Amino acid sequence: MTAVENQVVSMFYELKDVDGNLLDSNMDSTPLSFIMGKNQIIHGLEREIANLKQGDSSDIMVTAADAYGAYNEQAVQTLPLEQFAGIKLSNGMTLYGQGEDGNTVQAIVKEFNEQEVTIDFNHPLAGKDLYFKVEIAEIRDATEDELKEGFVAGAHRCSCGDYDDDECCGGHHHEDGDCCGKH
Repeated sequence: MTAVENQVVSMFYELKDVDGNLLDSNMDSTPLSFIMGKNQIIHGLEREIANLKQGDSSDIMVTAADAYGAYNEQAVQTLPLEQFAGIKLSNGMTLYGQGEDGNTVQAIVKEFNEQEVTIDFNHPLAGKDLYFKVEIAEIRDATEDELKEGFVAGAHRCSCGDYDDDECCGGHHHEDGDCCGKH
C-alpha cells in the first residue's frame, strides 16, 4: 500500500547536497513521522514518497524549486548595528524573530562591522538540489487526534543539516507546536 492523504508515514532518511556532503540523517535513530498531504515536509520529497510502500527504499533527488526554492538575493538585507543591541553577533549565526504575519522567521548573519549587519533571510538550503536516501518504516492511517492536532503524536523531531535542534525538516520550529512543516 502506498501512502495517501491523511496517512502517517514513518521513515528513515539521509540527506546530502550535490557534492555528497551529509547534511542530516536519522538512519541510526528514530524514524521521522509525518502526515501525508499536510505540507509537513518539502513538497518534492512528499510527492516521491507517495509512490513508495512500507518497506521500500529509494534514492530521491529534489530540485531546489521543490525544496526551499531559488536563492533570493533580495532576501539579503543590511541593517544598522543598533538594531541588534544586546546580541553578541558572529558570522554564520542564526537569529530568530517575528515576521509581519506573526510567524517565526530566521535569518543568518552573513557579516557585520561597527556600523552595519548583513543578514540573509533565505533558508540555508535555498537554491540547492537535495538528495535523499529514504527507507519507509511504516505507513498507517492517522488517528483522529493526530488529524485534529495536525501532527503525529510522539513523532521524532528532526533537523535538516547543521542547524539548531529546534528546527524541523522544512523550516517550522517547535515553538508553534508544528514540526517538520514546509517553509
